[in-house]
Amino acid sequence: MAGEPQDGCLFCKIVEGHVPATIVRETETTVAFRDINPQAPTHVLVIPKAHYPTAAELAAAEPTIAADLLREAQTVADEDKLESYRIVFNTGPGAGQTVFHAHAHVLGGRGLQWPPG
Repeated sequence: MAGEPQDGCLFCKIVEGHVPATIVRETETTVAFRDINPQAPTHVLVIPKAHYPTAAELAAAEPTIAADLLREAQTVADEDKLESYRIVFNTGPGAGQTVFHAHAHVLGGRGLQWPPG
């Protein structure tokens, strides 16, 4: 069922504390942790605690939690003292999504060229 933890989901396991992560923030609805393969000096994933496969599905079902996710991305950037940063949502395998639990990548701390790839 949408929103419920999924047995095989890595990010659900992080939310439940079954898989370790370097957590930098946690709220009632979100968890933010350092990416294990950082692409920039700051590379933090902000995820909803509720399981939705993509950001669009999260926004459609739980717009308040989607807004929480964006607020937390800003707080992560503020705490890492980023003047400029990028928030990335990958949707689908062709766009690089490898974990199908909605998540935002917060990237910063170096120049970020456009287009990214």
